[in-house]
Amino acid sequence: MGKLTDRIAIITGAASGIGQTCAELFAAEGAKVVVADLQEDTGKQVAASVGGTFQRVDVTDASSVEEMVQATVAAHGRIDILMNNAGIDGEQAPTAVSTLENWERVMAINMDGVYFGMKSVLPVMIEQKGGVILNTGSTVGLNAMGYLPAYTASKAGVIHLTKAVAIENAMHHIRANVICPSVVDTPLLQHFMKNAADPESARAGFASLNPLPGMVTRDAVAKAALFLVSDDSAFITAVALPIDGGYTAR
Repeated sequence: MGKLTDRIAIITGAASGIGQTCAELFAAEGAKVVVADLQEDTGKQVAASVGGTFQRVDVTDASSVEEMVQATVAAHGRIDILMNNAGIDGEQAPTAVSTLENWERVMAINMDGVYFGMKSVLPVMIEQKGGVILNTGSTVGLNAMGYLPAYTASKAGVIHLTKAVAIENAMHHIRANVICPSVVDTPLLQHFMKNAADPESARAGFASLNPLPGMVTRDAVAKAALFLVSDDSAFITAVALPIDGGYTAR
């Protein structure tokens, strides 16, 4: 029997990258996955491949997120897992010259999107007396990185917001945790390196940051996510788990 048999799981940003890999693994473990994304064509393809359903969502729009939650409840009667995974890195620039537009966009997706997701799903989970929330953070939320002020701030905010929600809702048997990957080979990394003079050297440089050799894989992140949303972690809440090959220990 799978670790998530018959559980209803929403994953935002599931049309690609970490979200897609988590959708595939959760489904393989028995979950009924709602693939939630703005990318309709690829999102529908992922949903079909995992035997799930697609829900278009704009995580920067509170009403769109609420619609996602209510549509899932209408279709399935409950929500056991919400993974707030949608995110962007934004522009790379020193804080002094970074743009207000970038700040607002990154915060809207990375921070507001997580808040809207938790705010919308919590009444459902409180009423059903349980549930699991997993948010995608980053090691830069634990150890700050220069030249990405909005991204760094948003991921730090996600960690502390998640811990606050975990504390508030423990009495309702709701757990909330954060996964904090270091550099993972995803479309987000490809966007990050698009201006690199030598992308392969840049990739090797990122991999060399980790004490464990190599770069974090999407599969490694998905397996950590599975642990945190399954009963294997039944007494773990308010945790920000680095998946970084020891990077944050330096």
